[in-house]
Amino acid sequence: MPLWKIYHPPGAFSETDKAELAESLTAVYGAVMPRFYVGIIFEPVDPTQFFVGGKPAGQFVRIVMEHIARSFPSLEASRRFIDRINAILKPYVADRGLDWEFHVDETPFDYWSINGFYPPRAGTPDEVRWREENRASPRTHE
Repeated sequence: MPLWKIYHPPGAFSETDKAELAESLTAVYGAVMPRFYVGIIFEPVDPTQFFVGGKPAGQFVRIVMEHIARSFPSLEASRRFIDRINAILKPYVADRGLDWEFHVDETPFDYWSINGFYPPRAGTPDEVRWREENRASPRTHE
C-alpha cells in the first residue's frame, strides 16, 4: 500500500486541488495494483511550525511516501516513478512558486495487512480479484 503524507502551508491546495491530485496519484498506482491500496493525507502545517535549514518554511511542501505493496526493481524504475510524480506535482507546487521535496520508504511486503487479511502477491489471481472488486477479501490462493 502506498501511503502519502503531504505536509503543506495552509491554503496551498484547494479542495479541488486535493481531489485532482489524489485522483492523479491514485491512477499511477492503480495501473498495477488495487486502487484502494492508495491513501493520501493532506496535512496543513503552520509556517511557524515547519523549518527547513533552520528557517521557517512558509512556501515548502514535504511529501513522505510509504510503499509496501511494491518495491522498485531497479534504480531506473525508481527514476521513472520519481519523474512521473514530479510531472504530476509541478502544476500544484513549482508553478505556484512552492518548493517541494519527497522521499519513498519501502517496507517489506510481509509486514502488512488490510482488514485482517494478508494481501496477495502481485499478479496472483487474488490480486486480480482485489483489483476488480476494489476491496480486501479472504485469499483463495497462496
